[in-house]
Amino acid sequence: MLERYDPRNWPISYEGLIETAVALGSSIVLALIVHYIAFALLRRFTRASESQIDDVIVQRVRKPLRWAMIGFAISIAAENDHLVGDGWDVLAKFLQPFVLGWVAYAVVKGFAAGYERQVELAGDEVATRSLRTRIAILSRTATFAIVIITVSLIMLSIPGVAKVGTTMLASAGLAALAIGAAAQPALKSLIAGLQMALTQPLRIGDLVKVDGQAGRVEEIRMSFVTVRTWDERVLVVPTARFLDNTFENWSRVSEKLTGPVMLHLDPASEVEPIREEFEAFVKAHPLWDGRNLALVMTEAYPESIELRLSMSAETIGDLFNLRCAVREHMVKWLRENQPDALIRHRLEVEAANARAKEA
Repeated sequence: MLERYDPRNWPISYEGLIETAVALGSSIVLALIVHYIAFALLRRFTRASESQIDDVIVQRVRKPLRWAMIGFAISIAAENDHLVGDGWDVLAKFLQPFVLGWVAYAVVKGFAAGYERQVELAGDEVATRSLRTRIAILSRTATFAIVIITVSLIMLSIPGVAKVGTTMLASAGLAALAIGAAAQPALKSLIAGLQMALTQPLRIGDLVKVDGQAGRVEEIRMSFVTVRTWDERVLVVPTARFLDNTFENWSRVSEKLTGPVMLHLDPASEVEPIREEFEAFVKAHPLWDGRNLALVMTEAYPESIELRLSMSAETIGDLFNLRCAVREHMVKWLRENQPDALIRHRLEVEAANARAKEA
C-alpha cells in the first residue's frame, strides 16, 4: 500500500526531477524579481503623492503579495510540469483562499492605518476622534468578515467538511434557526458596533459619564467599550448599553465646557463682594477662555444660601483645574474677608449651662 510513496517507484527519472526543480525555482525567482521591481516603482509613486494612505497600504500588502506572486509562479510551473501539478492541485485548494484572505486583510488594515494617519495631520481634534472611531469599527467589521470567509473557504476545501455541509443543507431550516439563536448575542453586538460607527454617539477620546463614573473612551469594539477613569481604572461597558441607555458625553461637539463651583454660605453673607472677587480672580486666570462667567444664588434655605459660580474653559481638563483653583481661592478669601459667611455648627455650652441653672 505504501509502495506508491517510495521514490524508487516514481515514474520519473533523476534528470526529470532536476528539470522540475529548475523550472520551479526559476519561476519563483522570476516572480520575486517582478515583485521587487513592481514595489520599487510603487514606492516611488507613493513618495511623490501627498496622501499618507497609499504609503501605508503599499507597506502592508508587500509581504502577502510576495507570497501571492510565488503561488502564481508555482501555478504556471504546474501547467507545464505534471509532477508539480499533482502536488500543487492539492495544496492550492488551501493556500489560494488563505493568500487571498491575507491580501484582503492587509489591504483593509493598511487603509485603516493610512486613513487614520491622514486625519491626524488635519489638526481638528473633534473631527479626528470622529473619523478614528468610524475607521476602527468599520475596519474590525471588515476584517472579521474576511477571516470568516477565508476560514470557510479553507474548510470547504476539505472533502469531509464539504460532505457534512452538503448533508446539512437538507435540514437548512432547522440549522438556520439554531444558528440564529446561538449567534443572537454576536449579531446584536455586530449591529450595535455598526450603529456606533454610523451614528457616533461617542468616539475614541470622548469624555463620557456612565454609571456615575467619568472617563475617556480608549477603545470601541464590536461588543464592548473601554473607558479610562481619572484614577486609571478601566470600565468595560457593553456597546449596546450606550445605544439602549442614557449616558453623558461631555465632548460630543467640542472640548469647550462650562462648569460650576457650589458654595453654601450663611444667609447673612454679602453676595456682591463675593461676586466681584470671583469675577476678578477668574478674569485674571490663564485657563479661562472668556466665554461664560456668572455668580447666581440658586437656593435660599433658612440656615444657608447656595451660590453657583459658573465659568468656562477651552478643554475639559482646563475646566477641572480652573474649578479647583476657584474653589480653593474663594474659600480662602471668605475665611480672610467674610469669616461670618462660613457656616459653623457649634454647641453653645455656656448658654446651655445658663439655661440649665435658670430652670
